[in-house]
Amino acid sequence: MSFLYKNILKPILFLIDPEVIHDLFVSFGEFLGKFGVTRSITRFFYGYKGKDISKVVDGIKYRTPVLLSAGFDYNGRLTEILPEIGFGGEEIGSVTAHPCAGNPKPRMTRLPNSGSIIVNKGLKNDGVDVLIERLKKTLAHGGKSGAGEAPFVLGISIARTNDESSVDVQAGINDYLYSFKRLNEEGIGDYYTINISCPNAFGGEAFTTSDLLTRLLMRLATIPCKKPVYVKMPINLPWTQFRDLLKIIDFYKLQGVVIGNLNKDYSSLGVRAEAPDEYAGGLSGVPCRQLSTDLIALTRKTYGKRFTIMGVGGIMSVTDACEKLEAGADLVQLITGMIFEGPELVSEICEGL
Repeated sequence: MSFLYKNILKPILFLIDPEVIHDLFVSFGEFLGKFGVTRSITRFFYGYKGKDISKVVDGIKYRTPVLLSAGFDYNGRLTEILPEIGFGGEEIGSVTAHPCAGNPKPRMTRLPNSGSIIVNKGLKNDGVDVLIERLKKTLAHGGKSGAGEAPFVLGISIARTNDESSVDVQAGINDYLYSFKRLNEEGIGDYYTINISCPNAFGGEAFTTSDLLTRLLMRLATIPCKKPVYVKMPINLPWTQFRDLLKIIDFYKLQGVVIGNLNKDYSSLGVRAEAPDEYAGGLSGVPCRQLSTDLIALTRKTYGKRFTIMGVGGIMSVTDACEKLEAGADLVQLITGMIFEGPELVSEICEGL
């Protein structure tokens, strides 16, 4: 299956606009997840069939330590099919308080020679209230269970709505607060991630300064929450500033961090000429690999076992996933590797572990 994807299907798919392909695959995956027979067929070709590699993190059992990262299934439509290709969970979103149409097109550009995609989605999503109702229906007919003993884990990434009204600091905080409160009220999701590091929204990474992150977490702490809460971190900050953010996250007793988000530095590309001269969105994939791995290692060395760490960025192979885990990650997340290498990559990583 890997040979067919890389040598036949992928060359055709890469001739078509990446967002069109993304939308097509989400619709197809949603269809496959609706029926037992299509789920079984998918599991036969792509599922992980090896020994038990389940892992308990913050009281949650993951059937495998490989998750789909936030940014792919941002409207929660794939929860019934993802368990069948080896994922132990997914991070839905990022979701915002209000529906968001995203940035103007093009919102995605492939950089095949650099193993990267320029992502400029701008937090496109249907909004938290629509997501809640969709997941209620999915969970009502067992759409979270999939194959295997452990349930499929649903994390939900929360961001502020990408429009001018949320650029104001207090308005932005209220935006986060609304989504966080609604999800907790409804009990939807197994864990929550506060995404402070989306580089492609109005106002940029507004809450990646110590004072503003303090204000945000202070307000979120007023909402009763019995589930693990993580923060999705930027990867272009120097370690001293990154560490300052960790101190605040530690102070507010959040369970951990997701390291990390997109890379804004185009000079890190393997082939700089693939990208435009002007910034057009964050880089996924290979340009994120070393930055995120280094920050994972520094965080683990500095804080020991204090934080749960989800490692994401540039996982294109079994070796890349192992490097993240060896650096100190408890779990790994990916998207771009699956796009470049095929859905088989997920089970290959599970087998490699």
